[in-house]
This record gives sequence, structure tokens and C-alpha cells, in this order.
Amino acid sequence: MVAPEIGSTNADITTDKTPLVNRSVLQRLYNFFGRSAQLSTNITSDGYVEFGSITEGLDNRTLGTFSGVFAPVTLSMFSALIFLRVGYLVGNAGLLVTLLQFFISYVILIFTVASICAISTNGAVEGGGAYFMISRTLGPEFGGSIGTLFFLANIVNSAFNISGCVEGLVQLIGPGGYLVHDDGWVPDGLWFRFLYSSILNCLNLIICLIGAGMFAKTTVFILATVIVCTIISFISFFVQAPMQVPIPNVNTLVHNSTGFFTGLNSSTMYANLKEHYGHDYTVNGEEVTFASVFAVLFSGVTGIMAGANMSGELKNPAKSIPRGTLSAVLFTLTVYLCLALLTAASCDVFLLQNNYLYMAGISVFPASVAIGLITATWTAALSNAIGASRVLEALTKDRIFGSILDFIPRGTWRANPIVAVIITCVLVEFVLLLGSVNLIAKLNSVLFLLSYLATNLACLGLELASAPNFRPSFKYFTWHTAFIGLFGTLIMMFVINPIFAVCSILLCLILIVALHLFSPSKEFQWGSISQALIFHQVRKYLLLLDSRKDHVKFWRPQVLLLVNSPRSACPLIDFINDLKKGGLYVLGHVVNADPYTQPDPTQDMIYHWLTLVDHLKVKAFVELTVAQSVREGLQHLMRLSGMGAMKPNTVVFGFLDHEPQQDFLQSSNSPYSNCDLLSSAFPIRWQNINCDEYVAMISDVLHMNKNVCLCRNFVNLNMDSIKISEKKYIDVWPINFLNPTDKDAFDTTSLFMMQLACIINSVRKWKKLTLRICVCDEVRQSSFSLSSRSSVESQSEKLSNLLKMLRISAKLFMVTGWNAVIEAHSSAFPTYLNRVNELITQHSTDSVVTFLYLNPPPVRGGSAQSYLEMLDAISKNLPPLMFVHGVSTVTSTTL
Repeated sequence: MVAPEIGSTNADITTDKTPLVNRSVLQRLYNFFGRSAQLSTNITSDGYVEFGSITEGLDNRTLGTFSGVFAPVTLSMFSALIFLRVGYLVGNAGLLVTLLQFFISYVILIFTVASICAISTNGAVEGGGAYFMISRTLGPEFGGSIGTLFFLANIVNSAFNISGCVEGLVQLIGPGGYLVHDDGWVPDGLWFRFLYSSILNCLNLIICLIGAGMFAKTTVFILATVIVCTIISFISFFVQAPMQVPIPNVNTLVHNSTGFFTGLNSSTMYANLKEHYGHDYTVNGEEVTFASVFAVLFSGVTGIMAGANMSGELKNPAKSIPRGTLSAVLFTLTVYLCLALLTAASCDVFLLQNNYLYMAGISVFPASVAIGLITATWTAALSNAIGASRVLEALTKDRIFGSILDFIPRGTWRANPIVAVIITCVLVEFVLLLGSVNLIAKLNSVLFLLSYLATNLACLGLELASAPNFRPSFKYFTWHTAFIGLFGTLIMMFVINPIFAVCSILLCLILIVALHLFSPSKEFQWGSISQALIFHQVRKYLLLLDSRKDHVKFWRPQVLLLVNSPRSACPLIDFINDLKKGGLYVLGHVVNADPYTQPDPTQDMIYHWLTLVDHLKVKAFVELTVAQSVREGLQHLMRLSGMGAMKPNTVVFGFLDHEPQQDFLQSSNSPYSNCDLLSSAFPIRWQNINCDEYVAMISDVLHMNKNVCLCRNFVNLNMDSIKISEKKYIDVWPINFLNPTDKDAFDTTSLFMMQLACIINSVRKWKKLTLRICVCDEVRQSSFSLSSRSSVESQSEKLSNLLKMLRISAKLFMVTGWNAVIEAHSSAFPTYLNRVNELITQHSTDSVVTFLYLNPPPVRGGSAQSYLEMLDAISKNLPPLMFVHGVSTVTSTTL
């Protein structure tokens, strides 16, 4: 006899030989030296790795802290704000509110920088900057969605700075400009401004195509130029005498008017302390609010990621990113606070509200404002364009969106993502159509706030998950800083623009769901934080799950299915998955071997089993054990499977018979077909197990007070027959055929069978079937029958009432021919068993699965061979069936 669905094989699982050097170690070396590094290796026939050389990676990492982080972050944070919008802030919000907004903005920025520093000092950082850090922390789905939004944020910010640059140029050299005569050097108008913006965008494209290295080499010079221009502006506040400053022609709300520069004056300071919200002349006179002012302010200081975006070009990202970013944040904050104080103390409200380029009117050298404005805004736009292209390159290299964007990483020349740069600049061109700087600022701020929220969320999750390997060398980070940064960004998103905030969050969630369902990146092994958080929460709730508080009302099957060959047991594995009703499901397998052999054979097998679980789409755990016999292995699994209060209460295994085994994984007609699962991984083998051991296994399960189910003929289970309605019923026979009595239908085993049948009937693909309780209601004439006709009818009524009380929707099916069967019970027992089989066969032609009563094995002196032969006689040639024996109450009639 063989057991096609129990026990284990005695053979090792054949797998591909794994190199002695872990491939993940090689990948980390590759990541450390950069994506463009070429690691030359050769795997020998013995599984060893011969190392070649690591080239190119170090050549592409040429930037230090100052040129690679401090300079681009400072320039990005100056952007259009320093020369073009400080007056807008102070003139509308007042000095006190402006200082408050700077405080809020920089608190968010500093705490977000702390999170960036924590992540960047916790491991090697590749190209892709913020996207790389978030994706490797939160996983590919979250990282891909946030990376996409961060890519869009960089595009919008680039357009914001280009628009700011053009606005300043028009006010400086356009009609009525500060540096030219009334006619100006360039015409003004909506489409003229779009043309100028397009020219600057094309210039950015050319520089980006040449390479980020060229930009990095000039950032120090550009920063020095901006600082000199800023110093000249500061000096102007102290040395210039009071004067009238004309309102520019672009302000159509006020014509031929002037504002006043009073010099440093306490009265002017006092007048500018409180808010005086007016109208924005760059957005058709739209009323200015706290939210619009904050949007403009925050969009100007969002450049803290500029250094992280250059992580692929930094010599030492873990060192440069924290030092350079924090230094730039503190430096720009100092400059902004000084500029806001000087502006509030020297310029009247009218001037600040109607001339955003007032600094050119009061400067001792107006050209310095022009130079500073152009360099600050243009380089910020360029920095964002470079950062966006790097993020896009990283997204496509990781194949976040599948093969649809594979052409982008292929379009790389000398580590410069040419195609990504072109796509970035094209998208910037579309954003430029919005026109107004202040309008673009709202969208820009919300997108950056969302990316900062994700960064803080990543660090907060790592801290709350207590991940042992999260040990950043940056010491000024705690979960408090991450939480404050997260909470602050979330609130300010809705303060700036609730509609933009809701839309961006919804877009992020849609991307997360889409990537989780369709992206090949969901298979990436990046160490997603979700696994750490799930582990943390599961452990906590498992401790709260107390087996002493179990109640029959909430009973559900917790199944241990013992499987020999998964290839021949696929339908059974699938069926039990439907039967578990949200309960614990464990696939158990026993390897017949010496438990102390080296190496452990289960180590190589677990991967194939988990792959099978994924392929069959069953929600099951896998438990493998090594034992010298299947019975001993089953005892191991029954005692050790599960955890805490989640332990199997029902053990299922196959029937010991002579039936041939079918390979459902290789058969082309099988719904479980998968040729990728090698036959060597799950070989079909004859199981060497005898009747005594098999029956002893049934006794062991009952001895441990667990329900037992024996499954037979599940190789014939064809779910297609359900779909086309050839089969109609799920049958339950609540009678102990080996020792029938009138009380069988109401005992623990019959109620357990009804419960299992009801559960399987509640599953969606089984719902169209009708649950039948097969009742033998003919008058019993044999010696063991103590019932009259009236009592039998009463028994059927009692069973009907019981089903109503248990809320089991089932049909009572009156079986005919029972008298003819039981006549042979006393005289010829083998004949009786054959007639039972014929009776069930006669009434099960339309049944998909049948549940039969399992009588316990003989305790002493009984023959295991005889017991198994009786079960075999009853169940041979039947549809898929399950012998069931219950040991505890599983149904409840109470609320």
C-alpha cells in the first residue's frame, strides 16, 4: 500500500548548487561602489566565486561635501525666494507671522533632515537619492509611489524656479525695468514669458546632457556669486538713504505709483509687525492668505533633498549628506531671518505688496540683484532637473513600472541618463504652461511635503519596529523627531491647499495599490519595513491571544495537512485552503532521515515549498521536520506547529491505498500546472509505510485530542465540474457505518462533519452547491435497531430542528435502500460494507465531495489491517471524500 498524500520522501531535494559566496554580499558590494560599477566574477563548477575587479564605480563618485551637498542644497533653498519673494512674505503676512512660518518650515525641514541623515548613515546609499532611501526602507510599492511623486515634485520645482527667473528678468530688463529704459530690452506678455522659460529649460537640458559633473564643478562659483549679491543687498539696507521706489509696470493693479524705502526705522518695523493681506498682482489680483504665503515660502526652501539626489556622484554619501545638508539648512535660515528683519524695518507695506523685486530698487548696485536672482533661480531649476532625472533613472532601473520604461536606463551614456534628462525637461515644459510662480508654488509645496512625510514615516517605522539593524551613525535622530516631522508635514499640506493635498495622497495610494498588484518590483527582496512592522504587531497580538479564553462560538478549523508529494496533492491542498475559514493552515512534511545528519535536508527544501504555496495561492504556513519514521514526524508537527494559542486543532492526511499518483504540476490539462517547479524539487515517490504505522498515526491524533480527517480520491476533484454545474451537492452521511446507532446524527463527530460541510459551502466557488444531509429513514429490522417507524420520523424531525438551531442551510435527503443494506450487518459483515459502498455510490453521482463518519481505530487487540480494509471497502470508487472524526464541540446555538 502507498500513501499518496501523507508522510514524506526519503530522498534529498535536488536544487541548483549555490555558490559559497552569498550573492547578496556581492550585490551589496556592487551597491556600495555605485550602480555603474562593473563587478567581474566567475562562478566555478564547484560553486566557488572567482573575483575579478571593481571598475568605473569609484570614477563616477567624485563629489565632496561642499560641492556635492552644501552648495546645491543652499542654492536650491535660496531659489526664487531670496531675491523675489521675501517682500511678498513680509508685506502680506507681517514680520511676526513670517518668522512663525519660517520657524514652522525649518522645524519640518530640520526634523526631515534628521530622518534623511538617519537613513543615509544606516547603509550604503546609491543613486536616486530620496527615492532609493525610501524604497529600500518602506519597500518597492511605497518607494515606487513616493519616488514617482518626488520625481514630479522636482519637475514642478524646476518649473517654479524657471518661472521665478523669468519674472525677475522681465521686471529688471523688460518694459519699465530697473536696469533699462522704459521700452526695455525684452517684450513682456504671457507667451513671451513662456518663450523665455522654454529657452532656459532648453539651456538646462543642454547642461544636463553634458553631465551633472559640469554643474557640480560650477556650483561653488555660482554659490559664491549669490552670496556676494546677497551681501551687497544687505549693505544697501544700511547705506541707502530714504527714497521712493517705483511700482513696476507688470503690476496692473496699481499704475504710476511708488512705495517708500525709509531706511532702518523703528516705526516702519512696528507697522510691518502685523499681517496686512492684500492682493497678488501676479495671479490676476487673487487675495493673499496665510496658506498662499506659506506655500510660496515653503516652496522656496524645499531643496534639502538636492544633496541626497546627488548620492550616486558623492564619494561618501553617508558622511556628506548629513554634514552638507544640515550646514546648508542653518546657513539659509540665518540669511532669511536677517533679510526678513531688514526688510520689515525699512520698507513700507505698500511697496512690499506691490513690488516683489523691491531689492533692485533700493540696491546700491541694482545689477547685483539681477545677477543673484538669475543665478539662484536658474541653478535651483537646474539642480531639480538633474535630481528628477536621477530619480527617474533609479525608478526605471528597479523596473518599478515593469518593462514599459526599459528604454530609459538603456539610454545612458557615461553614467549620464540621457533619456531620463530629456523626459524630465519635456515634463518641465508642460508645467511652465501654468505661468504664475505663486500658483506653481502651491502644487510644488504639497508634493515636496508628501515626500518629506514619507521620509519621516520610513524612519518612524524603523524605530517603532525596533529593527536591530537600524543603527544610524547620525546620533541626533529619535522617533520623536520623525513623528514631529511627519505630523507637521501632514498638517501643512492641508493648510496650503486641501484639494492638492487630498489629490496627491489619493494618487500616492493608487500608485501603491497598482504597484502592489502589477509591478514586478513587488518580488524584490529589499527588506521592506512592512515585514518588520507586521512581525512586531503579530508578536504583540499573539501574546494577547489567550487559549484559556477560547469559546465555541468563535471556533474555526486550524488545520495541519500532512503532505507527502505536493505534485499529487494539489487539489487537496487547495480544498483544505477553502475549508480553513480564515483559520491557521499548516502544510506539514516529514523527511525520513536521521535527524542528526548534516546538513539539514529541510534547509534546501523550504524555498521550493514556499514557491509552491505562492503558485497555488493558498494562505498556508510550511513546517518541515526530519524524523526516522512518518509517525514520529507527525508527532513533532502536531506538538510544535503553530504558536501560542494558534495551534492546529484538526489534522488531515491522505488515505493509504493503491491508487496511482498524478502529477498536477506537469500536466498541461491541470489547473495547477507549473513547469517552472522542477520535478527534482517535488519528486513523486512510493511511500514506505505499513498499515500498523498508519492506523497508529490516527490513534496518535485522537490521543492528542485533535480532530482527524482522512482524505481519499481528491485526485478526482475537478473544480470545473462545479463551474459548469455537472455536480450539484456536498453530501454528509451522519452515520457510523462500522457501528450504526440512532444517536449517530447528533454526536460530536456528525456535528463536526456538518460544520465542515457548512464552512466549505460558504466559500464563494462552492456556494452554488447544495448541502445535503443524507438520512437513512427506513424502518430498521436488524437486531441493533431499537426504533419504530414513528421514532425514526421523530429522529428526522429532530435533525431538521437541530439544523435550524445551528443555522445550517442544508437539505435533508432521505436515502432509500437502507433496509437492504443493514440486513447483512450481522450475517455477513464484508457483504454489508460492500453494500454500504454501493448505497453511497448510488446516491453520490451528483456529489462533488462527501463527508463520511470515521469510527476510531481499535484500542487494543484489534487488527490495523482489518480496520483499514473496512474503511477501504466503504470508500473505494467514490467521489472525493473525507472520513471525519471529531473530539470536541464545534457548534453553538447561543448568541
